[in-house]
Amino acid sequence: MIQLLRVDHRLIHGQVVMSWVRTLDPTAILIANDDVPSDELRKSTLKLAKPADVKLVIKTVADSIEAINSGRTDSYRLLILTDNVADAIRLADGCPTVQHINLGGTKRLEGTTPLTNTVNLTEDETAGLTRLASRGVEVEARAVATDRKVPLSGSGSAPA
Repeated sequence: MIQLLRVDHRLIHGQVVMSWVRTLDPTAILIANDDVPSDELRKSTLKLAKPADVKLVIKTVADSIEAINSGRTDSYRLLILTDNVADAIRLADGCPTVQHINLGGTKRLEGTTPLTNTVNLTEDETAGLTRLASRGVEVEARAVATDRKVPLSGSGSAPA
């Protein structure tokens, strides 16, 4: 069962481990990213950062979609992490069981607009997330689980 799909450019770090893992109590973390599976240094770092009692799986986005849709992940309480909004949109589009996207941290880059202090979105990202929200996917921003949810607004350009 997918508990949460979180977008965070840092993937596994203190907020994920101390807040989200403690709150959700997942049995597995799935890193869905097209670069990490072939980057031995990043994989090693992520393995060191994960909690000892939580399984870590690292797959490309396409392989993650295939694994989720095949039912291979059904026996896990799954926290999915991706480091960018585009991958989260691909996952949600490819997996109807994704019903909640948490925007935790995206870099402030040229062409982005802040949704919160830690989440910055391009117009294309906002449009994609708004489309998912109109389909019933909960899209919200929070750094940690105890923060107030900042929903993606109906216009997609500012907090509600």
